[in-house]
Amino acid sequence: MELEAALRDQVGQAIGRPVPHAAIKKLKGDASNRSYYRVGAAPDSWVVMVMPPDATKKSEEATKGEPPKELPFVNVHRYLEKLGVRVPRILRYDEPAGMMVLEDLSDITFESALEGGKHRDALYTRAVDLLARLRAAAEKQQDPDCLAFTRAFDEDLYDWELHHFREWGLEAWSGKQPTAAERAELDGTFREIAKQLAAAPRGFTHRDYQSRNIMVKEGELVVIDFQDALQGPRQYDLVALLRDSYVELDRAFVDKMLDRYIATFQEVSGERIDAASFKSFFDLLTLQRKLKDAGRFEFINRVKGNPGFLVSIPASLRYVRDAFARKPELRKLQDLVAKYVPELAA
Repeated sequence: MELEAALRDQVGQAIGRPVPHAAIKKLKGDASNRSYYRVGAAPDSWVVMVMPPDATKKSEEATKGEPPKELPFVNVHRYLEKLGVRVPRILRYDEPAGMMVLEDLSDITFESALEGGKHRDALYTRAVDLLARLRAAAEKQQDPDCLAFTRAFDEDLYDWELHHFREWGLEAWSGKQPTAAERAELDGTFREIAKQLAAAPRGFTHRDYQSRNIMVKEGELVVIDFQDALQGPRQYDLVALLRDSYVELDRAFVDKMLDRYIATFQEVSGERIDAASFKSFFDLLTLQRKLKDAGRFEFINRVKGNPGFLVSIPASLRYVRDAFARKPELRKLQDLVAKYVPELAA
């Protein structure tokens, strides 16, 4: 009851009138440590994000340096608004209480809007165009005050993520340990992949631009969950969207959307992009990101006690296997990991 009173009080202060009888519903969360509550009923409703007092400012995944002075959600939100990207409106942020009142975006995610397949092409075209325009604008309007410009996908982070898979997706999942020689081979190959990925030019990257982090409200696409944004290659958010662990797409459609991104980016930036090399890098990045996702889902299950993402491991591994097929130079790595994760076998 104390929490409910606090939630109603936050909303009341945000909108300038009390809501003593507003209904409260806890919303389904993600893998983070934040909780969300809907206060009221549409169209007179709001969402309150509740953050734990001890971990509101630093990413849960590997990052360097001290926690930022400002809440990343607020910091990156300000930058995206400046770029004209539709993000949820912040009505009130009570930092001492760890509560934020946001507009209610309803329950229609990009993922749920895809159900039935009727609007697939139109929705993905809009999401890809939004991403291309966001990236082009961000490359022209860099902002050192935005946290996303102070941290990056560097060699160490890519390598850490690959070993996150090794620890949770290979060792923990299989219940076996690679031999010393196999471990040395994994270390060397992972580091080489990390070097290749880190060598690419970097720019503003959402980091998790996928079907559950885009909302559809009154026909608009609204971007959420952007607090971990950082510097990364152009293909990174495309991997998150088009190799989404929650919505599988056939490769012909993926290629069509990659071509769309390239065309839109070229149109707004004036820069020419070589499609073949762009897609080759996309495949290497798919391999890295989806290995990491498979391991992360097992980590969330075992460490956080949340098995809800286990169902998405098979899709992640199918993407990795497809990427391996397009990267024959990595066949030795494929054969090694497939000894422990048979789903990755050629």
